Amino acid sequence: MKGAVLPLEGLNAKEQKRLMVFNRMMGGVLGLSVRQVRRLLARYRKEGAAALAHGNRGRSPYNKLDDGVRARVADLAGSKYSGFNTQHLSEIMAEREGVRLSRSTVRRILLQSGMSSPRKRRAPRHRSRRERYPQQGMLLQMDGSPSQGEG
Repeated sequence: MKGAVLPLEGLNAKEQKRLMVFNRMMGGVLGLSVRQVRRLLARYRKEGAAALAHGNRGRSPYNKLDDGVRARVADLAGSKYSGFNTQHLSEIMAEREGVRLSRSTVRRILLQSGMSSPRKRRAPRHRSRRERYPQQGMLLQMDGSPSQGEG
């Protein structure tokens, strides 16, 4: 029945309008299958408008990191392993503490707790300019071809 379009001949204007709404509802506009639309419609009749909200609303994500682990990582990074960069810290914590987290997760935890990278970044050195010649147009002309005396 997916994508079923009934012929319009033999229907009056009210029935044609009803048919257009029905066809749009059955998956065209909503982007859902016929089964999903029927399931949502039954739930809507039973629970009202609240049935259209996502079922996971208000729940915490399944893969959310425990707050105790976050606090432990921040504590270890600030005390026992202070001065470690995020990659080294994640490797050492997996090896010595049994806390297995990716580098990006450790970095995110540290940034949220207000700790930045221990490495201070310097501004790049500005390019060095050549010494100016006293007059305009005075440049040393060089030839890259082998000289005549060689060979």
